[in-house]
Amino acid sequence: MTTYGAITPTNDDVSASDGFGIDAEWDDAPPANAFRSPTGTNVAQPTLHESLADRRRDTVQRCTDAAKSAGKRLLFGMTTSLALQSVPIPDDCDLDTAQLHTVSSSGDRRTRLADPSITAHIWQPLVQYPDANVRINQHVYALDLFHTWAQLAHHLTMESLIMLGDAIITAIIRQPKLAQGRDAETIRRELMGFADALPRFRGKRNCQTASLLIRAGVDSPTETRERLSLLKHGLPEMVLNHVVSGSTFRSGAAMTLDMAWPEYRVAVEYDGDHHRTNKAQWRRDQEKRDRLRSRGWLIFIATGATLADAGARAELAFHVARALMTRGAEFPFRVLEAPIESVAREARKRAKRQ
Repeated sequence: MTTYGAITPTNDDVSASDGFGIDAEWDDAPPANAFRSPTGTNVAQPTLHESLADRRRDTVQRCTDAAKSAGKRLLFGMTTSLALQSVPIPDDCDLDTAQLHTVSSSGDRRTRLADPSITAHIWQPLVQYPDANVRINQHVYALDLFHTWAQLAHHLTMESLIMLGDAIITAIIRQPKLAQGRDAETIRRELMGFADALPRFRGKRNCQTASLLIRAGVDSPTETRERLSLLKHGLPEMVLNHVVSGSTFRSGAAMTLDMAWPEYRVAVEYDGDHHRTNKAQWRRDQEKRDRLRSRGWLIFIATGATLADAGARAELAFHVARALMTRGAEFPFRVLEAPIESVAREARKRAKRQ
């Protein structure tokens, strides 16, 4: 039996018949003061990783309290699983993210608790994949991230389902126990085939469509949103987290670009709040961009403002497209964003031609 995105089981008193087949402690969350700038000072604005770590700590405590109150180990799915495994929760999810969401394979195995802040769900694929879970601690288990992605499919828009897929690959690759030696691209390919391998479930078609546009190497959901916006305007596929050959920082570290078309030396970098509020990060960004621009790169900066509305997204897409075309790229630019489903169909056609 193949388990997707799960960790290798170890000996314990939890058996598959209990509905918990994975037993490996999740890596401890970093301490609250672990996120500091290279100068040793606290970052003024919390980074995405800080926010996820804080939410994970709170959620682990709530889930542990709930399991102790119930007097049994509990398996959590849906958005609770994401929180337990440090994955960003899409903003447009129609579930109540303040609730804790438990999951079981069938109605007769469902744990019903008196606590109104806990909602019970059924995920039938657990019948075939009883070990599709990750141990958080001795009381709390989280549904495997691939299954969580599929479980949430009918609670998200198509774009958010793609963003979640990107984020899940990133979360897995950052946890060696989850990655099990696989690289990000291998995990992406496994996720692409995952929905096909599952028995019929609500949202399966959406997962199959979304998988066409999920990519490895994305640092944040906002980067995914920017990438999808550029694709909607007809820009060609870009390389994510591109390592620039022959260019390093003074420290010797490699220089990478969030989104790049290396053949044309055009790139887009996404700057979140911490890029402006963290002096060390700001200086690092300037060193990289000044050096690359001196070597002929055209670098565009995307921010929350460039994603704020259709007009702002179109303006950035136009400038990037113009730079690409000036340097020899040929593609049909779209003034208006195409539906994400159309972009997925284009991706399917390209894949068939390759």
